[in-house]
Amino acid sequence: MSATDFLQEATDRGFVHQCTDLDALRSVMSTGPTPTYIGFDCTADSLHIGSLVQIMILRLLQKHGHKPVVVMGGGTTRIGDPSGKDESRQMLTDAQIRANMAGIKRCFGPFLHFGDGASDAIMVNNADWLDALSYIDLLRDVGTHFTVNRMLTFDSVKLRLEREQPMTFLEFNYMILQSYDFRELYRRHGVVLQIGGSDQWGNIVSGMELTRRSDAKHVFGLTTPLITTASGAKMGKTASGAMWLTEDRLSPYDYWQFWRNTEDADVGRFLRLFTDLPMDEIARLAALGGAEINEAKKILANEATALAHGRNKSAAAAETARLAFEEGAAADSLPSVNVSHAELEAGIPAFRLFTQAGLAASNGESRRLIRGGGARVNDVAVADEGQLIGVADMRDGAIKLSAGRKQHKLVRAG
Repeated sequence: MSATDFLQEATDRGFVHQCTDLDALRSVMSTGPTPTYIGFDCTADSLHIGSLVQIMILRLLQKHGHKPVVVMGGGTTRIGDPSGKDESRQMLTDAQIRANMAGIKRCFGPFLHFGDGASDAIMVNNADWLDALSYIDLLRDVGTHFTVNRMLTFDSVKLRLEREQPMTFLEFNYMILQSYDFRELYRRHGVVLQIGGSDQWGNIVSGMELTRRSDAKHVFGLTTPLITTASGAKMGKTASGAMWLTEDRLSPYDYWQFWRNTEDADVGRFLRLFTDLPMDEIARLAALGGAEINEAKKILANEATALAHGRNKSAAAAETARLAFEEGAAADSLPSVNVSHAELEAGIPAFRLFTQAGLAASNGESRRLIRGGGARVNDVAVADEGQLIGVADMRDGAIKLSAGRKQHKLVRAG
């Protein structure tokens, strides 16, 4: 597959929001494998679907013969990226950052091939060079290439100030360190392209300018669009929490269900971004209407889950869903939550149990679900929000709770 096809397919699939010099970048990429980096700060012990666009564009890059460079923000996480934030991030200890980094590394294995080849992915930690910096040397070597006037125009700073939210001097330095990363990655690994979300445009451009001024090297930046659902919700977050990429944070079944519950208007776009299916097949699926669109959603769920968790676990999740939805069975493989035996003996009000099981974000939401007729216990509608649910409702050691037709949990004593 031609290396020059990357930019065309990335554009066709909807990955490209902005690019600093598309024609020049296309020319560079036509010469052979192009080292390209994306940075990931270590703010949690996993990534969620909100980071999946970045992972998928690295996967596409590798598919076209280029070299992904995954940068773990062991150094920059100690500061916190102010981009898109209304307030300062919680400061993490070095031990927390190391633990989070170990967890995040697991997210990339299913999507990228790592190794020593020309197009094999590599993973580096920016703490390797940032931790060794002398403050005075940084000011003299890098600070002279930045003006406060220009830094104040970047959205990451301007929006915070417009909202009269304080920005610490620590955060103000983040763009300088990210710029330093770009130059250091060019020097160490020949990286000539940085990719990031649309909120990273200012940081990326700053890194390009630093590399041009100090090393006389023309490098490039590309941003991906902010992904929201058709109804305007932020990608990767739901009422029940973040949609994590690792199995210890979110079961393959719940991951599959997230994709199966995609809004009709998003099916084609999500197939392009989050699966490897050919574009002509995606066009066929996206054109389906009526009840047939549900088959396209199942294919989206199957393909997206297979990438993150493997084909076998994707198939198992699909079969669990079929049993739960089409046959009404309380399949053992449904996600479960443990409740103390003492609580079940006493009985738990229905509205509280649905909240406790994660099928509603609050007791108020749970009450509304029940009043609207959307809550069921063992496939029987709950008529009273205060109805006590307990051991008498257990079937084969579990109670099946359902919120609507698509969300199910088993309650077990434990």
